[in-house]
Amino acid sequence: MGQLNEDAVRTAGAVSGAVANVPAGVSRRTILTTTAAVALSVTGTAGPAHAASGPGGAATPVPVPSPPFRAVGASTADRVTVPSGFRSDVLARWGDALTRSAPAWQPDAGGAGAVADAQTAQVGSHHHGVEFLPLTDGKGLLVLTHEAAPGITVSGAGAPRLAMAAQGVTVAAVHRAADGTWALAGSRFNRRITADTPVRLSGPAGGREARGVLAPGATGVTPWGTLLIAEENANAAFGTDSPDWRRDETAVRYGFSASGFGAPWHTADARFDLADEGARPEDQGWITELDPQDPASVPVKRTALGRFWHGAATVTEVNGRVVVYSTDAEDGEYLYRYVSARPWRTLRAQGEDPLDHGTLSVALFGANGSGRWLPLVFGSGPLTAGNGWRDQADVLVRARLAADAVGATPLARPERVAVHPGTGEVYLAVVGGTATPACTGHAEQGQEHQRAGSGGAAAAGQATGAGRYGRVVRWTETGGTRSEGGTFAWEVFLSGGDPALTPDGLFAGPKNLWFGTDGRLWISTGVPGHSLADGDDTVFAEVGNNALLVADTRTREVARFLVAPRGAEVAGASATPDGDALFVNIQHPGQRTRAWGIPTAADPRAVSSWPDGEAAARPRSATVTVRPA
Repeated sequence: MGQLNEDAVRTAGAVSGAVANVPAGVSRRTILTTTAAVALSVTGTAGPAHAASGPGGAATPVPVPSPPFRAVGASTADRVTVPSGFRSDVLARWGDALTRSAPAWQPDAGGAGAVADAQTAQVGSHHHGVEFLPLTDGKGLLVLTHEAAPGITVSGAGAPRLAMAAQGVTVAAVHRAADGTWALAGSRFNRRITADTPVRLSGPAGGREARGVLAPGATGVTPWGTLLIAEENANAAFGTDSPDWRRDETAVRYGFSASGFGAPWHTADARFDLADEGARPEDQGWITELDPQDPASVPVKRTALGRFWHGAATVTEVNGRVVVYSTDAEDGEYLYRYVSARPWRTLRAQGEDPLDHGTLSVALFGANGSGRWLPLVFGSGPLTAGNGWRDQADVLVRARLAADAVGATPLARPERVAVHPGTGEVYLAVVGGTATPACTGHAEQGQEHQRAGSGGAAAAGQATGAGRYGRVVRWTETGGTRSEGGTFAWEVFLSGGDPALTPDGLFAGPKNLWFGTDGRLWISTGVPGHSLADGDDTVFAEVGNNALLVADTRTREVARFLVAPRGAEVAGASATPDGDALFVNIQHPGQRTRAWGIPTAADPRAVSSWPDGEAAARPRSATVTVRPA
């Protein structure tokens, strides 16, 4: 692992290699991202589609073609399971070397898994987003985001520094060998972005330099070829031991506390001490733009896109304007949309950045399937100086409070957004929860605005009331993409735990969404450990481990394609342009679960030993490659 150079390639180890016949006429090379990608009729024969209900009404049943593979059943096994005819190979594990000089991964060095200096030259932990960016045939860059750091299984004085280096972003060159296996390769492009990386803030709340990309999750690719990276739970890094620190309204609304999430970094770096004059929590919680093909580039946090704990950074283009959809990925938070002020080519030609000049809006869902985008613009509606708002920068830094003020619709943990490549329909994963607003004032403002707008607080019940099992909502933009607002028409596309789904299509906790080039929707699930394979709940028991499923957007048929190991979530997914390989992130295998127990520093393998097996010192997050066997 420590012997990489510009041309060297590390051979990835196979996790599973089951081989079976692929039906005649189906191209093995394009099976993952074309029409052949999905087993929508798991019996292998054509049949009527099930249509889920929603405000827009039920879809007309459509015949479903015979599948090119048989969907996999639910599983609680400690392995990655894929259909017969496919194989999964481990490609990039936490701790794998990125440079020739990187030391081999040491699972317990210094009581912290690996020293921080070594981690900056190794693949990070807690894999979340993934994008494959092709370079030449058989070569490309794999960009991984690392949402968090090792938890209770890593301890000691070095743990905060390790965490600061283990989370962040990995850019790694990958190469396809003659036998079709993908592997990491040494390259000048390989780099890590950590909590110490210099960054720049631009836009209305920018104009300064800072350090660190924190808790990144979702990704998106811009029309000009850069990558957007969404910072999520950055508040976890902050804390203080000072008894004099008091939370103000903004700190409460953004979830800052003296204890952080139990393992803050303030003991290692004063930047994260909430009582320190040098602490800058407002530098975190943005969408960051990165150019992976320029190793010397400085990441730029685009403040016009708003500050909150982003669950999405999905980019599309409409009438020449760049559109970015994002979410605030906590229960009771919101869906957002940014639209550039002018066509992005015009702005770039004028020397202006399309992500610095535009309008951020927040969604209001109505009961009748209608919706409106409410602009977050200083001086409009309640966002005035008389109501305590200083300027547009203040609106963006305190975007959560601005969204409260205009009366946006709270959602039950909104996460990833995906745009259909053919129809332009937009899909949102709602993980599930209560959709309870964070504070009373928040609730009262939202309810009053909804009553005035489109039917009351119960109006958005079907979008927000995702219950325990979550749902996928979709909408069509009906008012264009004007930067000053607009309208949309929405419906429930799929509901988790729906008894009408087949056993091989049943799911809960939809979290990540991604479209293949053929318009099939890939759905990753993230049921939390306390509910995973819960024998006291029929649905959680039936769905087993988290999974990657595929849905036909016309018929609403769903089939399970991959099942994760114990304790893991299935996070991001991406693919090669030719459809030969699918890259899937397996996040935090072995996390604390009710079903299998609690890992500890003394026994980190209490729940899982994936991907290295019984000889492993601890489980590790990893990216796997899935391809025809």
